[in-house]
Amino acid sequence: MSQPTGARIHPTAIISPEAELAADVQIGPYAILEGAVRIGAGCVIRPHCHLVGPLTMGEGNHVYTGAVLGERPQHLRYADEPTRVEIGDHNVFREHVTVHRGTSHSWATRIGNHNYLMAHSHVAHDCQIGNRCIFANGALLAGHATIEDNVFLSGNCAVHQFGRVGRLALLSGCSIAAKDVPTFGMVQGINCITGVNVVGMRRAGLSHEQINAVRKAYRILFYEGTPMPIARAKVQKELGAVDVVVELLTFMDKSVRGICNTRERVREAA
Repeated sequence: MSQPTGARIHPTAIISPEAELAADVQIGPYAILEGAVRIGAGCVIRPHCHLVGPLTMGEGNHVYTGAVLGERPQHLRYADEPTRVEIGDHNVFREHVTVHRGTSHSWATRIGNHNYLMAHSHVAHDCQIGNRCIFANGALLAGHATIEDNVFLSGNCAVHQFGRVGRLALLSGCSIAAKDVPTFGMVQGINCITGVNVVGMRRAGLSHEQINAVRKAYRILFYEGTPMPIARAKVQKELGAVDVVVELLTFMDKSVRGICNTRERVREAA
């Protein structure tokens, strides 16, 4: 690979001949770009990073020291298929973040735009991540997890394989989601709904009326003790004209693993 005009590549960096770099990319000391790695304009790759292709990265991404993006998945049946990682624009990958490429199940691990992955967070094979998510230190995604927009995973959280986390949901520190986390919900502990992410909804620009409708829907679904099919029908009847409630119900209807619930219902199920 010939160095693009304007690119700043440290002489100790190792760049594959297959790599394609935009003109103003910065590559720090001892970074390794292995295989077909495509880096967009304005990206900064800090020292000791390891990027493994096939990997595509859009514009304005910042990869901090020791991050590993695109390495082989931790999957016993992976047989070196030509899977990949696809990353959008303006994401931040802090120190020692790991993102593994897909398996033949979906062929790609995908990360959208404007996400912030803090130190030591992990994105496993075949995960699909939306936009404007924040993963705090040590947050872990198992394979095939789907994370919708504006999700906040606090420190040392874990999402089970094939798990789904709905838009604007939040996991408190050290929480585990082995079931799907409904849109706008807050989870604390193991699979336990503790309320609605009101702060996140306000920051995302949802109206007072939308937030109140979601609060009422959660009260009916999770706190009145009514069997879920009856509670869902009640929410549909009373709040079915509100767009965010429709979004919530649609997410729940698509659940395969089941939905996180309140502590009382978790105990009943046990």
